Amino acid sequence: MLEIHTKLTDNNISDFDDKVSMSFDLRQKSRIRVKLASGREAAIFMARGEILRGGDVLQAQDGSIIQVQAADQQVMIVTTHSAHALMRAAYHLGNRHVPLEIGDGWLKLEADYVLKDMLLGLHVNVEETQAPFEPEAGAYGGGHHHHHDDHDHDHDHEQSHHHHH
Repeated sequence: MLEIHTKLTDNNISDFDDKVSMSFDLRQKSRIRVKLASGREAAIFMARGEILRGGDVLQAQDGSIIQVQAADQQVMIVTTHSAHALMRAAYHLGNRHVPLEIGDGWLKLEADYVLKDMLLGLHVNVEETQAPFEPEAGAYGGGHHHHHDDHDHDHDHEQSHHHHH
C-alpha cells in the first residue's frame, strides 16, 4: 500500500501521478485509507489538525505526486432576498460553530435536517445538492481550522447549542 506523509507547499505543480477525491469530512482526518483515481490504495498520514484542501499536492514515500480533489458531497446552498437575511443566517450558523463556505450572496454547508429547519424558520432559501465543500478556514490559528478542543469559551460544548448572547 502506498504511504503518504508529505503535503507539498508548492501547489503550482501540474504534472500528477495520481489524484484522490475526498469529502470535507475525510479531508479533516489525520490518518485515512483511500482509493486513488488509478485504483491504487493509499494510506494518508497528516499532522493532527491539518486539513487537506482541494488542490493540495501530496508526495508519497515512493516519490509519486498526488493531487487532492474536493469530492462532491451532500450540501445545502443558502440564498436570500436580502443581505441582512443572509448575515442573520450566517450569524445563527456561526453561533453553532457550523463550518461554512461563503460566496457572493450565498452560504454553503453540509446537509443537516435540523439546520435546514432552523434556516427555513429564518425565511431563507435552502437548496440541497451535490457539490464540493471548502469551508472557511476560520479565525483561529492564522488559517488553521477551528476545532472545538483548540480554544476556550465560557460555555460547555457538551451542552445544547442554544446560546443566549
